[in-house]
Amino acid sequence: MSTQEFNQLLLQNSEYLRPFAVTLTKDQETAKDLLQETMFRALSNHDKYSVGTNIKAWLYTIMRNIFINNYRRKSKQNTIFDNSPNDFLLDYNQSAVANEAESSIRIKYINAAIHNLPGIFKQPFMLYFEGYKYHEIADMLQEPLGTIKSRIHFARKLLKTQINKY
Repeated sequence: MSTQEFNQLLLQNSEYLRPFAVTLTKDQETAKDLLQETMFRALSNHDKYSVGTNIKAWLYTIMRNIFINNYRRKSKQNTIFDNSPNDFLLDYNQSAVANEAESSIRIKYINAAIHNLPGIFKQPFMLYFEGYKYHEIADMLQEPLGTIKSRIHFARKLLKTQINKY
């Protein structure tokens, strides 16, 4: 296949890539960049395209791989982009010391508030807090599912009012 035929084939199929790029990136501008990078890679790897294979599938695969590689690269950077007028890049790994005394006092208040819950609310809430699902708690306590959900909801409300006092 000649370069001109290949280029024509790419142009004909580029419109199918736009919606896929938007689906992946959820952003119009980033989708345009992804599409441009895909077309560049397809042009630069023209020799790897086998005549007769599905060009759309080949282009979709290139786009998906570029997106995945970019995503992995960004997740490893640990950099936050600040949208302030000066557009500074902030280092995510700044060292800050947490106030452990304050957090331990808060935990004491939270534990005291949980301890002071009425038993009817405390038991389902603690099971939910330990990671059990609503239906599992309902089976354990032999109560209807709606009752369990209500009790956990009211326990949360009571805890919220108690903790807001501190």
